[in-house]
Amino acid sequence: MITARSTALFLSFSTTAALSGPLPDPVSSSVYDTVNIDEAVLGQLLFYDPILSGNQNIACATCHHPDFATSDGVSLGLGEGGIGLGLERRGTLDNMPPDRIPRNSPALFNLGASEFKVLFHDGRIEVDPAMASGFRTPLDDDMLEGFASLLSAQTMFPVLSPDEMAGHGAENEVSKAVRQGLITGEGGAWNILSRKVAALPDYAQRFSAVYDHIDTPDDISFTDISNAIAVFIAHEWRSDTSDFDAYLRDPAIGLSLDAEKGMNLFYGDAGCSTCHAGPFQTDHMFHAMGAPQLGPGKAAAFEDHAHDLGRMGVTGDPTDAFAFRTPSLRNVMQTGPWGHAGAHSVIERFLRDHLDPVTAAGRYAQADARRAVRLPPHESDDWREMDDALARDSIIEAALIREPVGLEPANIAALVSFLRMLDDETALYGRLGIPDAVPSGLAVGGLPN
Repeated sequence: MITARSTALFLSFSTTAALSGPLPDPVSSSVYDTVNIDEAVLGQLLFYDPILSGNQNIACATCHHPDFATSDGVSLGLGEGGIGLGLERRGTLDNMPPDRIPRNSPALFNLGASEFKVLFHDGRIEVDPAMASGFRTPLDDDMLEGFASLLSAQTMFPVLSPDEMAGHGAENEVSKAVRQGLITGEGGAWNILSRKVAALPDYAQRFSAVYDHIDTPDDISFTDISNAIAVFIAHEWRSDTSDFDAYLRDPAIGLSLDAEKGMNLFYGDAGCSTCHAGPFQTDHMFHAMGAPQLGPGKAAAFEDHAHDLGRMGVTGDPTDAFAFRTPSLRNVMQTGPWGHAGAHSVIERFLRDHLDPVTAAGRYAQADARRAVRLPPHESDDWREMDDALARDSIIEAALIREPVGLEPANIAALVSFLRMLDDETALYGRLGIPDAVPSGLAVGGLPN
């Protein structure tokens, strides 16, 4: 039974709260690389082309779609075997996804900025100069050299996931290679995919025009594909023109009273900026915040549980149990559901529970708290963890390193007003948009008309 520090400290302000922490510096253009627009267009086509999936039915854009602010609009998505977008996505009878994707699809804003040196909810991809490739990844020393950035290295791991893009068992040559552990080299999953891309004349011509080292289709490697996709993501969803950015560059323009009150709470007594620090509102660190767990969890093939231990799954350190990477808050009002498992689809409830996870755990033990969770239909036991009192206690005990903070509804509303200032229409709309067609001739974004 959890009893420690279960009473929240409530903050109530009748006037604008005083700012007690420093505001971040404005975002500098120097944190972004110069973009070759032809390379970005090549990456755009690849991002929306299902040719990079084992069954050629799902693209990067299927789970990171601009209609859902570069996420997928649901708590936990349906990957390989599904059709449609968002809550309309369904499993097909002849290729039903075995389970949901175990974590919420993260947004892609500003991932090309130089300060992003660790990615994924658990940080399993990280810049590491000691590695030959320059990055620490689950492939360790087998990781290919030639990835131009961390974002490039990250973009190509979903194509290896049976649930996301590769497919299952022996249903295609990519899934067979993954099942056998063949990733790099001749006959590996990455090589199979790169050969499919290189065989298309439009792609072959574009790669040759963009990269000096490519003279023939045989010269196209998987790292070239991932590098182009990374440049597209970095260009398309660079986000540094929000109203908050404008305010940081010129405070004289001012904010509304509610947004200013929310900003002062965020950088003051509510303590949000303790973790959501810096120009992109993230410290890039890992924290156990007691977020509710739903879905299949992250179990190894030989395990039978629905736990998601977060960072501990990477480091093996028990002190990292249930810790997840602090997400950037750029365009956060558009990227819900929120949390590593997407357990909240209403931002006000998320803020309330995020600041007082003990009370939140009690709510999620009751069915009523789950009605707002956004899950496409699937026969899954989504609440195994929250229905298990011991599992709930383990999640919350890991988070009891901070005093819970309760905010009156008016202050929650003020925080929401501030978070709206992080919306960036340029980034949300996108710079290149969705292509009308892709060189493979397959359905754009894996979404048949």
